[in-house]
Amino acid sequence: MPFSSYKSISAVAREFKIKYILADFVVETAFLVPAGFKEELELLFNDGVVDNSEDAICENLIYPLLKEVWKPYRKKLTLWSHETLIYDEKFCGQPDYIVAKRSELGTIIFDRPYFLVVEAKQDKFEEGWGQCLAELVAVQKINGDLEQTLLGIVSNGKIWQFGQLKSDQFTRHKTFYTIQDLERLFSAVNYLFKQCELQVLAQV
Repeated sequence: MPFSSYKSISAVAREFKIKYILADFVVETAFLVPAGFKEELELLFNDGVVDNSEDAICENLIYPLLKEVWKPYRKKLTLWSHETLIYDEKFCGQPDYIVAKRSELGTIIFDRPYFLVVEAKQDKFEEGWGQCLAELVAVQKINGDLEQTLLGIVSNGKIWQFGQLKSDQFTRHKTFYTIQDLERLFSAVNYLFKQCELQVLAQV
């Protein structure tokens, strides 16, 4: 089925025999939030329309934050937006964002291994996690490495939730983060990018 057909974690867990755990795993890793980012965010919340659609959430809240955290990792990682991910003709779809190893052939090459999948949802977090976990399962199959730690984010722009898939176990981070506490949110997202980078370095 297309990733978007999965509406809950339980639907994915049943089909692919995945164990579900609720536990904290993110180790906040300090990241200096740019002053300009704070100013732009305040302007958007005061005078802009930031969450009237999933596209608006992506453009105004999710991508700008991901981009800031990605910048220090850009020599090792590529941040892809709305690229189609295909395991086979039935199990495929288009995650909002994917973080992958930067290809030696250049930044235009969308190729494995993939590490992090991000889904934007308008408050439908359970549905978002169903889709995100399906995408992580597809990434696991495409990468061909059951022992690799794959990471997921589901966000409505204001609330950010995290998960990870390794082998047949999916862990959902108990603590969620909000955009009102930017320092902690950036530190949590930075941890995920750092884990992606460490996996790239381990492959060298």
